[in-house]
This record gives sequence, C-alpha cells and structure tokens, in this order.
Amino acid sequence: MTRPAGILDVRYETEIAVLRTGGQWGALGIFLVVLAVLPLLADRATLTTLIIMGIWVVAAHGLNLLTGYAGQISIGHAAFVGVGCYTTAVLVARLGFNYFLALPLAGLSAGVVGLVFGLPSLRLKGFYLAMATLAAQMILTQAFLYLWPEVLGGALGISIPPANLFWFHFASSESIYYLVVAVAVLMTVAAKNLVRTRTGRAFVAIRDNDVAAELMGIPVFVTKLKAFFVGCFFAGIAGALWAGFTWSARSDQFPFIQSIWYLGVIIIGGMGSTVGPVFGVVVVRLLNEFVLRITPWIGGMVPAEMAGPLGVGTGLVAFGLLATLFLIFEPRGVAHAWEIVKERFRNWPFVYPPG
Repeated sequence: MTRPAGILDVRYETEIAVLRTGGQWGALGIFLVVLAVLPLLADRATLTTLIIMGIWVVAAHGLNLLTGYAGQISIGHAAFVGVGCYTTAVLVARLGFNYFLALPLAGLSAGVVGLVFGLPSLRLKGFYLAMATLAAQMILTQAFLYLWPEVLGGALGISIPPANLFWFHFASSESIYYLVVAVAVLMTVAAKNLVRTRTGRAFVAIRDNDVAAELMGIPVFVTKLKAFFVGCFFAGIAGALWAGFTWSARSDQFPFIQSIWYLGVIIIGGMGSTVGPVFGVVVVRLLNEFVLRITPWIGGMVPAEMAGPLGVGTGLVAFGLLATLFLIFEPRGVAHAWEIVKERFRNWPFVYPPG
C-alpha cells in the first residue's frame, strides 16, 4: 500500500499501524465528534434510522468476517441475530440479569449456536453450505416461535425493561443511540484488529484456497469453526442491541429476507474489507429511506388496486437492482471505490505514484 506523498515509514510499528498520520487521526476525531453531536441535530425519525444502522453495522461485520474473509457463505445470519436477542430477553426478563451483563452473554450464546451449525462446513462448501445455513434460519425461527412458549413467549415474544447502568436508564432514543454507536465503534475496531491477526490471515487463506491452506499447516476445520463462532458472536451482540432498542424479542423480527439484506449489505459495501459493511449499511438504509419517501408519490400515479402491491415490492426491487448493478460493474463494492479515491489523494501532487 502506498503512503501519502512525503510520508516515509522508519519504524515497523509505524508501518503496521492502522492510522499512520496526524491527518488520519484528525479525520477519525472529526468523525467521532460528528457521531456525538448527531442526536442534537436529528429528529426522532432520523435518530431511529441511525440506531438501526448502528445495529446493522455490528451484524454485517459478523457476516463479513464469516463470508467476506473466511469464505463461508451464510444466508441464515438473521437467525443468529435472533439468538442474541432472545438470549438477552430471557436473561433480563426471566432471570433478572442486568442488560450489560446479558450483552456479552448474548454474543457467546449466538457464537455457540453458530458452532453447531458450522459443523457441516467440514464436508460442505459453496452452495451446499449456503443450504445448511438456510436450514439454520428455518430451524431457529421456528424454535423461537414454538419451543418453550412459557419461556420464549411464543408468538407474543418477550418484553424487557429498558437497559440501566447504575442509576441511568437507556429509555430515550438519544441514550439508546449513544449505546448502539459506542458498541458499533468498539466492534468495528475489534473486527479491524481481528483480520490483522494470525486468525484473520488464516480466514483469508482458507477463503482463497483451503487445500493450500491445509498444506501450509492451517487447521482448516478448526479455523472454519472459529469463523462461525466469531461471525455469530457479532450477530449475537447485534441481537442484544436490538433487544435494548425495541425492548422486546419476537420471532417475526428476524425473517429470512433480513438475512438476504445482510448479504446484500456486504456485497454492496465490499466483502473482505472492514469498512465495507459500514458503507453497505449506509447505502442500503439510505436507499430504503428514499424508497419509503417516493413510494406514496409513485402510488398516486397508478390505479388504486396496484398501489398496495407496488408499495410492498418497490423496496425489494430497488435493493435487487442495486445489488445486481454492483455485482456487474463494481463487484468489490463501495470499499474498492473508496480505496481508489484514497490512492489519488495519497499520490497528490503527483499524477502517478513515483517510480
């Protein structure tokens, strides 16, 4: 990777650092300040959208680690988010745990469930593994609905009280926003550092060629299980955040179509890149908000009997069209386009990198 013009690495610690220059640290500081002041500027609807985006970022990081880095296709990610949500609800509402103690336990429970459904990865890959994760989606959502109704609440689900930390209650949209953003930032940092470790490099080696990875001494099956555990751990944390946001856990909150949305997020944002899920969530959620605003206008231009089906299908059509365009014209996602823009700034004032 090239450095900004005039920047030379003179120490190994500098070369491997994520943030190498004062400008990069300054940009990060400005970004964090913007995140901190957004609740003061946004209305309630915008704040709700930002909270959902933060939760999606955490879930998408998990799927990106599993699919984008380790190459293990999963189309049941929403079900693992549901495991985290239900774990939080049961611990808080049924057993009296504090929400902030239930939060990491939700990640661990989803990770353990992910290990169980990751076992087929020993024999399966590609389309066949995707079908196994689809089975996870079906099994888990039905379990939420019919298993132990006296504990999981059946179709009504479980209601939980707002999270609290000592005397402070996370009952307002603003307080929930800060909770979600803080966790999303921490999980983004964790994902970035994980892919730079030996385990992260093993994920990439297995994704590129698992036979060659095994010949190099990488325990392929164990590493695949690690990928399932880590990816589902992130999903469980996202589920806990969802429970803290909605104060409930219900099976209909985690449909199969949501798993497809998560997969589309990392495709659009860029698989195998830490910033990819962030870009993907921003693009997809903004697209969804745009569709919600133009659908009534479009519905007024068609006969009344067509307005209802049009309103239901417009968002899915727009999402499918966007994902298809990215697969055709920019398969490496928004993250790759962002890297191209950064390279141009790194080489300024030179037109090309100096030889």
